[in-house]
Amino acid sequence: MDFLAGLNAIISDILGPMGLIIIVGVLGVVLVALTLVLMLRQPEDPLAKLKRAAASPTGVDRRAQLRQSDRNEQLQKFAKFLEPEDVAELSAIQLRLRQAGYQSRDAVRLYYFAQFALGLGGLLAGVVYVNFLGGGEGLGTQKMMMYTVGPGAIGYYLPKYWVTRRVETRKEEITRGFPDALDMMLVCVEAGQSLDQCIVRVARELRASYKALSEEFEIVAYEMKAGKDKITVLHDMGERCGVQDVSSFVTVLVQSAAFGTSIADALRVYAEEMRDKRVMRAEEAANKLPTKMTLATMMLTVPPLLIILVGPSVHGITQLGNMSGP
Repeated sequence: MDFLAGLNAIISDILGPMGLIIIVGVLGVVLVALTLVLMLRQPEDPLAKLKRAAASPTGVDRRAQLRQSDRNEQLQKFAKFLEPEDVAELSAIQLRLRQAGYQSRDAVRLYYFAQFALGLGGLLAGVVYVNFLGGGEGLGTQKMMMYTVGPGAIGYYLPKYWVTRRVETRKEEITRGFPDALDMMLVCVEAGQSLDQCIVRVARELRASYKALSEEFEIVAYEMKAGKDKITVLHDMGERCGVQDVSSFVTVLVQSAAFGTSIADALRVYAEEMRDKRVMRAEEAANKLPTKMTLATMMLTVPPLLIILVGPSVHGITQLGNMSGP
């Protein structure tokens, strides 16, 4: 016991009162890192290798293998830890990442891996700053814990904030470019092209100005070429974009196909409506400017004006008070 007490005293003198906690935390991180390295370098099961060699993929299996070839094999080993087991939660985060523009098969795993890595890195940075760089001197226990855990929490929620901002930016870009896309589609349809051909043409023409909307139209074109049902493809596009205008456009096309009306007439009416809606959004933004500028105008104009008008009077009153004093 005397040996342990002496060792504890030495650790406390070197690392401070939280020395044992720091050592235990560092050992835990080292063990986790070693476990990850060993799992990554684990050799492939010979039986699985023989099964893969014996199976000669052809037809549908070969196409499935080609589709799976872009997966990250390193992340595949941690799929159980980097993907939610709940199907509803997994579908929700996949939809969220697709709305942000991340269409990769490993997007969910990379998202959770980024949360884990940034959270762990922020926690280590907080520990180093508080205990080794002198940042914890003179701080109470509560503040020390905040400075230690706070960077880890920020790193953990940083990917979520980034994805949220990406979704908002992408939705705004799609909303801004959708009226132009409808005008192009109307011109293509009236020129005699089919809906599939005009979607391919619009996707190519929009790439320079509205890349997000162009990517969505390209996905629709590829899915139609693959033989997927057109109505299902359009509904998927509306859900993937998350924009009300696109969902309404999908509804218009589906109803036009269901009732046998002309797609050109439906596009003409809806394109005109979208143009009017874009003008109304611009007018709304312009009408908000005076309200937003009022506060800045008051903060930058009223205080200097009061100083100019009231300052001399206050100075004169102060001087009279000093002269009338004893």
